[in-house]
Amino acid sequence: MKKKAVGIFLFGVLIAAQAAGCGNSSTVSRNEKTVEEPETTEAVAAGTEETENNVLADKKIGVCIYQFNDSFMTLFRSELESYLINQGFSKENIFIVDGKNNIDWQTQQIDKLIAAGVDVFIMNPVKPSEAGEITDKVVAAGIPLVYINREPEETEVQRWVEHNWDVTYVGCDSRQSGIYQGEMIADLGLEKLDRNGNGRVDYVMVEGDPESSATYLRTQYSVQVLTDAGFEVNCLADGIGNWQQKEGKRIVADALAQYGDDVEVVFCNSDTMAVGALEAIEATGRTAGEDIYVVGVDALSKALESVIEGTMVGTVLNDHFSQSHAAADAAIRYLIGEDNEHYIMCDYVKVTKDNAEDLLDMVK
Repeated sequence: MKKKAVGIFLFGVLIAAQAAGCGNSSTVSRNEKTVEEPETTEAVAAGTEETENNVLADKKIGVCIYQFNDSFMTLFRSELESYLINQGFSKENIFIVDGKNNIDWQTQQIDKLIAAGVDVFIMNPVKPSEAGEITDKVVAAGIPLVYINREPEETEVQRWVEHNWDVTYVGCDSRQSGIYQGEMIADLGLEKLDRNGNGRVDYVMVEGDPESSATYLRTQYSVQVLTDAGFEVNCLADGIGNWQQKEGKRIVADALAQYGDDVEVVFCNSDTMAVGALEAIEATGRTAGEDIYVVGVDALSKALESVIEGTMVGTVLNDHFSQSHAAADAAIRYLIGEDNEHYIMCDYVKVTKDNAEDLLDMVK
């Protein structure tokens, strides 16, 4: 399946030091790379032209978020709304709704938005595994559809290709975020990691939502990097945190109570859970960044501050700027009669102490 990479938005400052998201290459790198100077995408140019003609001002867009109570999606939807308005949509014609992590509730919202006459959907599905039903409903109504963040299954994407429907997915390859996590831990070296001297890396895994492919891929690839590099690893505990801070704290607190000083590394599928993990570590008297090492994903402000302080080894930017802009651009292309690739990919960015402060200044 052909996958299109779109132009980078965010990192003029970080490009020289770090690989950056949404590069113009059609290949998704599994390692850091240098990104060329950003180019204006066709969609942005088209959107600007359409804005000048006030064409988008009368268009209605439905934005379905799986739940507002998600730190990353809060950043995403805020940036998305701002960018849509900048491109020419009227604020009153942007309908952003909370799915409350309930598929039945989200289905009702979709029905209401179709009845309200929206011209295009941006969809963050509660259950990506049930995206087929959403696609059928929206396509039957003759409305273009842009999925974001929570990736439908490959067989579903293949349907869009086979039928040439106006449906696309915009997001990142979560393998890359897991790889970056693994690399940051591997770079510390076994001598530093092996606090209990048993010759292996003893870790705790804090997973996100089981419905999300990001959970599986981040979990798999963060550890696979270590084994590929020759480390012997041992999973002491693995818990489902559902992206929640309190759950991250609970999982790590339970692991520390059971395994004590044998816990050497904590992998968290998200920064929100990593913040909870840090709270649990502090409560036990361990020193994060010195005798236990934590990594996360999303580059939220609290996590960036922890990276700068040294209590987190690093995080991975899930670039809500580039992804939200790319999703809006794809919706605009559909509205003005242009096509999209059925899979539009952005890159993650590895964040360590070297670039965390620059990034924190950008996202504040």
